[in-house]
Amino acid sequence: MEIATETERKYDVPETFELPDLVGAGDIAGVDGAEIHDLDATYFDTEDLILMRNRRTLRRRSGGNDAGWHLKTPGDGAGRTEHRLPGDSDEVPAELVGVVRSIVRRRPLAPVARLRTHRVETPLRDSGGRTLALIAQDQVRAESDGTEQAWQEIEVELVSGDAAVLDAVEEALLAAGARPAEGPSKVARALAGRLAAHQPAQKSKIKVNPVSAYAREQRDAIIGYDPAARRGEPRAVHQMRVATRRLRSTLKTYKRSIPDNGIRDELRWLAGVLGAVRDPQVLEDKLLALVQEAGPEFAPAADRVRAHLEDQIETGRTELAGALESDRYLELLDRIDELVDGDPFHTPDPVNRARKVLAKADDRLDAALASGVEEEIHESRKGFKQARYSVELLVPEHGKDAKRLVKRLTALQDGLGSYQDSNVARSVLRELGEGSFHFGVLYGRQEQVGREELAKVPGLAKAARRRKVRQLF
Repeated sequence: MEIATETERKYDVPETFELPDLVGAGDIAGVDGAEIHDLDATYFDTEDLILMRNRRTLRRRSGGNDAGWHLKTPGDGAGRTEHRLPGDSDEVPAELVGVVRSIVRRRPLAPVARLRTHRVETPLRDSGGRTLALIAQDQVRAESDGTEQAWQEIEVELVSGDAAVLDAVEEALLAAGARPAEGPSKVARALAGRLAAHQPAQKSKIKVNPVSAYAREQRDAIIGYDPAARRGEPRAVHQMRVATRRLRSTLKTYKRSIPDNGIRDELRWLAGVLGAVRDPQVLEDKLLALVQEAGPEFAPAADRVRAHLEDQIETGRTELAGALESDRYLELLDRIDELVDGDPFHTPDPVNRARKVLAKADDRLDAALASGVEEEIHESRKGFKQARYSVELLVPEHGKDAKRLVKRLTALQDGLGSYQDSNVARSVLRELGEGSFHFGVLYGRQEQVGREELAKVPGLAKAARRRKVRQLF
């Protein structure tokens, strides 16, 4: 599957519209070599158009230079991400279904519209012949639900230029009588009436419970990172796991007022599956850096570490891919939707609740440091994760006061995490290199790292307890 970023702007134009002379607009020095394409695209969605309502479009298109299947999803900034696969089958490819599985769940995908477009596509080149952008003059005929529509529009898509090219072309087009397109896409225009019928009712403007809002944010993050996590991308796996933990922690903090219906247990399962990929990824980076620092004579140790952890990562990815396609995962998403999209949570004062969670975490850490027991120190870190998340949800309402404490709690949590990472690293080194001199040296160095990281914790805890930092609490 090819994945690309698409940045374009669309304009509605009257039937009599003529493309203005664009030479001299920005860095455009040449406008020639137009090609004519007749495109025929069938768009697929669920009965309630859930893909389009979530800013995604799925189509199979013939004609043009990129015939086949295209799935467009939100990207970063002004661009969109396009997933492309060849093929002309009537069945949506499994790879593309996987990208939107967390959205469509078990709903079948079927044709919802057909668009035929007569396109005149012209490259806009600079003085060196480099194509900055493509400008397409489209005559569109759309069919949906037995009705037909026809209109003309202009698309300008970046190739090797930048936003300044789009701005210069837009200025010329608007001066010639074009206007920004009414909808985000052709198919959105074709299905405008049907989309409107499926828009959720407007809710009254009442103050949003911060716990409800935070829980919805985590649900949206889980769904948003799902496609890249399926591919095993480290950042997506990490962020999806964090969102899972945040939601689980919130349900735990407010367990007396939010009936989770077993969601917490299932979130623990999902976090574990994600962790089976993420944990060895982090550990591999840590240990390979340690080996590299030790010198070239430790190269055989690096090979053994890499082989061991890459095998774990690959096994984890396979298990994660299966889990994200399972009924168990889809049922979990359904239950989360039911919870966070239902009636607003009726929770106690979030500030007071966070205060209690913080106090418990403080006591647990003090006891753990006094005992020096590794497991108790690890458990104290979990307590500060819960505390940090309970304060995070206060940021929209309490701003700097909450942010200041979140920053300090994050530093403390990271310090405790570095100590725990050193313990895990030593365990793996012992397992892989029993009786080995090189692994023994690495083990000793990691043992020293653990002592150094633990020595920093009291200072981090003191910084997180300063009166100025906790003035909200």
